[in-house]
Amino acid sequence: MTAQMLIGFVLFLLMAMPVGYSLVISGWAALSVFGPMPSSMAVMKIFQPTQSFPLLAIPFFILSGGLMMSGKLGQKLVGLASMLVGKYHGGLGQVTVVGSTVFGGVSGSSVAEASALGSMLIPWQKREGYPGAFGAAVTSASSVIAGLMPPSIPLILFATVSNTSIASLFIAAVIPALMLAGGMMLACNLIGRRRGFPRLTLKCTGAEIRNTLFTALPALLMPVFIVVLLRAGIATPTEVSVIAVAYALVVSSVIYRDLTAERVMSALTNTVITTGIVMLIIAAANIIAYILTSGGVPQAVAQWAVEYLKHPILIILAINLLMLFIGMFLDLPAAILLLGPTLVSIANAIGLDLVQLGIIMCVNLSIGLFTPPIGTTLFVSSAIARERIGAVVKELGPFYLVAIVVLLLVSYVPALIIY
Repeated sequence: MTAQMLIGFVLFLLMAMPVGYSLVISGWAALSVFGPMPSSMAVMKIFQPTQSFPLLAIPFFILSGGLMMSGKLGQKLVGLASMLVGKYHGGLGQVTVVGSTVFGGVSGSSVAEASALGSMLIPWQKREGYPGAFGAAVTSASSVIAGLMPPSIPLILFATVSNTSIASLFIAAVIPALMLAGGMMLACNLIGRRRGFPRLTLKCTGAEIRNTLFTALPALLMPVFIVVLLRAGIATPTEVSVIAVAYALVVSSVIYRDLTAERVMSALTNTVITTGIVMLIIAAANIIAYILTSGGVPQAVAQWAVEYLKHPILIILAINLLMLFIGMFLDLPAAILLLGPTLVSIANAIGLDLVQLGIIMCVNLSIGLFTPPIGTTLFVSSAIARERIGAVVKELGPFYLVAIVVLLLVSYVPALIIY
């Protein structure tokens, strides 16, 4: 049954069918035709995982991000980043990285990050004399920071798969996210210095910087606000997500005073579409996970890894290589839900903390978002910049290096995550 499911899944993908549909059809067909379960029970298996209270956090966090990112706030954040780092070598690239880090603490979605920030910053970089391919490369690479900064949608999905604390994952992800940001800013600086990219000549007084910082403070405080509420045990992740929506509404209507009915409807529409995509993958992944678990695949893989690879260092290396390969072909949410049960079994067998495993998975699979052939943020950024994928990939070399270094650090230095 497992073999038939995998063959069907691969065939559907080769036919260019969306991942969610491929998972649902191949899993349901395998379970109904080759398995002991009737079709009605297979349908119940599909819908069962969507009835989860923690998953309610996903649409609310998406909605809060949509409400805050669509107004004046984005311009204020970009203005603040320009004042702080725009004057340095590769300054506009660094502005993109800073913007991605802050926006990531609002949206929690890498694809939304690439679309919203790229449409704002890539044309600006091109007007200032930066190569369009470089602008697309920085945007596609730095936008994956949103997959780590709280509120991270991928980390919420991993928590549902592994029964790990969402709060612990959010707190553990902050340092790796900042490491990615710092490394990519350094890469932008070195590239800008070597290639002579133009530098901004903004003349800002201390008072102007303070005023802009004060204006952007509501967005800067969003991830801090989330982590504090979770760390102190004041609210559950789902409750925090609802509070985040109320916070976004108050900030937009009272502080920035730019909340309109059109913005609310746009944010709601985007939330429904994005949540529908995520829930489809969650539902589909559950039936796949059931088939794999029934066949004893996770346990067999864990036993094989312990028996033949033996040393935890080699096992973690093999896990990373597998995820790097899978991440090139599957979207981040689908990869987490499909690989999660098997990797959790392996982690338990070698004593790897599940919080560390969650961070490793998110960092690793995020690399796939800006890696061909299916890199989502790569395609979004390239389309905005109107540049060929090949030209953008050539500019991504230093950013791949930064991401791999951070991946190795979170894989083999657990003190960076568990504290």
